[in-house]
Amino acid sequence: MTIEDLPESNLDITLAKPSIGMPTIFRLGLFNMGLGLMAVLTLAVLNRVMISELAIPATVTGGILATSLFVSPARVWFGQLSDNKPLWGKHRTNYVLLGTAIFGLAVFLAVQAMWQLGGVVRNNGEWLWNTETIGWSAILCLIMAIYGLAVSSSSTPFTALLVDITEEERRSKLIAIVWSMLMVGIVIGGITGSIVFKKIEAGGVSAGNIPLEVLQPPINSVFAIVPFLVVALAFVATFGVENKYSSFVRNKTTTNRDDSITIVRAMKVLTTSRQTGIFFTFLSLLTIGLFMQEAVLEPYGGEVFGMSIGETTKLNAYWGMGILFGYAVTGFKIIPYLGKKKTTRIGCIAVALCFGLIILAGFTQQPKMLQSAMVFFGIAAGIATVGGISLMLDLTAAETAGTFIGAWGLAQAMSRGLATLIGGAILDIGKSIFATPLMSYSLVFVIQALGMFVAIAFLERVNVKEFKENTQQALSTIMEGDLDG
Repeated sequence: MTIEDLPESNLDITLAKPSIGMPTIFRLGLFNMGLGLMAVLTLAVLNRVMISELAIPATVTGGILATSLFVSPARVWFGQLSDNKPLWGKHRTNYVLLGTAIFGLAVFLAVQAMWQLGGVVRNNGEWLWNTETIGWSAILCLIMAIYGLAVSSSSTPFTALLVDITEEERRSKLIAIVWSMLMVGIVIGGITGSIVFKKIEAGGVSAGNIPLEVLQPPINSVFAIVPFLVVALAFVATFGVENKYSSFVRNKTTTNRDDSITIVRAMKVLTTSRQTGIFFTFLSLLTIGLFMQEAVLEPYGGEVFGMSIGETTKLNAYWGMGILFGYAVTGFKIIPYLGKKKTTRIGCIAVALCFGLIILAGFTQQPKMLQSAMVFFGIAAGIATVGGISLMLDLTAAETAGTFIGAWGLAQAMSRGLATLIGGAILDIGKSIFATPLMSYSLVFVIQALGMFVAIAFLERVNVKEFKENTQQALSTIMEGDLDG
């Protein structure tokens, strides 16, 4: 007897899936916690070391780090691949684990290449474009590209798995918890980096003059241990979840989805609604507005406030704690009361205002003012992020979840890469225009604030109902075309 031969009532039982519980949701969050930990080490620590300690220009540093995000078009392919081609019997889980192992190795190799580039710069006494600097910069870009591809191949199937295992009405709470764990990782990473740099600075060597032989051992040890921890967290997070809870796996049994949704058909579905383009633009602008400071925050604390390396690394913990609060309040209180779109709008406005606070803190040159501003920025960013991600998952067709998540991941990653590169470039431009570091950094924050208001203009045009109607019609048309031959 086949599934088609079963009575309808029995078919419902066959396709029924258990409801995911809170312990499993928190367990899933361990993967994001590992990503957050790795993100702080990769961006915050390497960024500060390359700019402030190794005297590598901010534009070059931003460009190298952004390479990992400029390969993000692969996210659409990885998402579609996880929809159609199971890896060792799993559509999501094994992509997550393999990608995690590869990006863990890549980030360790990136650190070793960074030391080589930094050694060349220090030997020259300044940054010079020559064969050695170009060569090591190119190697670093290649390693970071591999890192970015690996992150894409793990995070896109993971987010698609979240769509597979939840219903629309429960997703805001799932997002609040799972993305809160991302921030837990960022907080842990910020504190860890702070501890490591405090040990480095304990010898009384001032920032910017720390010898490579003092910098290298503790940083190498961190980047050797953390990748193993992140792989272990990914394994614990995903173990058994796909088989037990995924509606994708169960529905695939009856719809023969491997044969029915090819990459060409998936792209037709992806481009069928103008809402896809509108939301893609909004998500890109939101991401740029949130992350342009990523390339300049730690140097801002060092140059304007006179903070040590450990103190500037710890800034990630302050905004991480704020965003944790923002996530929790938004997912459980604000979205159920105001709705996803209105919540996202409020978050965007609050983020823009917080950049004003960060600039104001610079005029006081009081580190505690900056720390407080970062907490408020985190809360605002948490509200905007949970609202935006909730909208994102609503604007995802279940039949091609991996492809849609890949498209949204593409928007976020490309925009984050642009944000990192643009932030560094604007800082260098500001330094050539203004005599004081504060004004140079303030230029970055002002442009970020303006970007948030442009994002709001596109948010107003987002319509989930229109998206769903157009997408379902496209799916039906594609399937009917296949049946007609």
